[in-house]
Amino acid sequence: MLPVIALVGRPNVGKSTLFNHLTRSRDALVANRPGITRDRIYGIGRVGGGGYMVVDTGGLSGEGEGIDAHMAAQTWRAVEEADAVFFLVDGREGLTAADEEVAARLRGTGKPVWLLVNKTDGLDGELACAEFHRLGLGRPHAVSAAHGRGVKAVLQRALAELPPGEPEPPEEDDAVRVAIVGRPNVGKSTLVNRLLGEERVLAYDEPGTTRDSIRIPFVRDGRRYLLIDTAGVRRRARIRDFVEKFSVVKAFQAMEAAHVVVLMVDAREGVVEQDAALAGLAVESGRAVVVAVNKWDRLPEAQRRAVGRELELRLGFLLEFAPVRRISALHGSGLEELMAAVDRAHRAATADLATPELTRILQEAVARHQPPLVRGRRIKLRYAHQGGRNPPVIVVHGNRTELLPEHYRRYLANAFREALDLFGTPVRVELRSGENPFAGRRNELTPRQIRKRRRLMRHVKRS
Repeated sequence: MLPVIALVGRPNVGKSTLFNHLTRSRDALVANRPGITRDRIYGIGRVGGGGYMVVDTGGLSGEGEGIDAHMAAQTWRAVEEADAVFFLVDGREGLTAADEEVAARLRGTGKPVWLLVNKTDGLDGELACAEFHRLGLGRPHAVSAAHGRGVKAVLQRALAELPPGEPEPPEEDDAVRVAIVGRPNVGKSTLVNRLLGEERVLAYDEPGTTRDSIRIPFVRDGRRYLLIDTAGVRRRARIRDFVEKFSVVKAFQAMEAAHVVVLMVDAREGVVEQDAALAGLAVESGRAVVVAVNKWDRLPEAQRRAVGRELELRLGFLLEFAPVRRISALHGSGLEELMAAVDRAHRAATADLATPELTRILQEAVARHQPPLVRGRRIKLRYAHQGGRNPPVIVVHGNRTELLPEHYRRYLANAFREALDLFGTPVRVELRSGENPFAGRRNELTPRQIRKRRRLMRHVKRS
């Protein structure tokens, strides 16, 4: 295991900026506004020949109610898991009562605490740190998270006092990446917590609670997964806050990086236009999709039938291949069926398809329904082979395939999907025509053909 370093402090002291610097990434959202980070975000960093894990946490505002209390609980859970703590304070604002409260609680944890006075670029480091000696956490260290000044020295000293950790294999190599997407407040974080069996991400009855895309590795029934909890995506016309715009971008990036997308729908609100828009994005990304209809428990039978009709009406294009699972993320019902569908969709999306079998399916599909005539000539489709995975890409070779109508391409995709049982994943069919070996070449006439041509021309002139 790698040594774990937790970043704690008041809101807007630069924890996420330091996290991005330590991990050399842009995984944590950064803005000049307090309270951007709410969940625990884990990342891997390296210095010298060793590595470490760093945890970004939400700001400790001192509030004991509402979402701030949930954020504080997440932060202190990260401190319990950590081997060392980087306590960040604002060198420009100076020492505050909230800093003293956090310091007092950190002293009681028994963890090694390193006091980092951030935002000291342009200031005298000794003067900026002077008043923070009162916190009783040892010598303050002047740093600049935005520019990296002083960070490496503190990091090396902290790691030198911790036992060296063994390098871990990359978490995403053999794990099934599952992105959970949907509108705000449909239960994405609740589903993640229920699957993990702990309060890993912040779940609160308020739209827009999740802002970052949280990547969480876990093992279920001996199989490795990487869950990606994303921010809720609203209609573009309603997104005015720049932080929400970045959150939506991260949600779309998570969808592109996933093997399987779980599209969550709120059964109590029904299927709305934004659900259909997200479904369209999932289809365009080419990812395997499982539709999870959440909050299905205690739903009246009439409303259940209405939701079923709305699914067929608004998501019919997606339900051609995507399965639907009715679940309750809060109570855990239907999650076994949901994960079974995720596993099956992942197997289909990453399956190896044999060329002889694909060619046989193509020939049977053409025998059942011939391609239409184009300009009085028949399009010939000869053989097929696999051209890619996730999604499965099937390359069909023939002549004049560029003239094949789009509806026939969809017919071939459905034929391959049904014959190969490609459950939960779209199938893309690429058409390629063979090159004409005589294209651009001009036949040279023999002397006999030249004489015959002259006789014909004389005949035409006389007539």
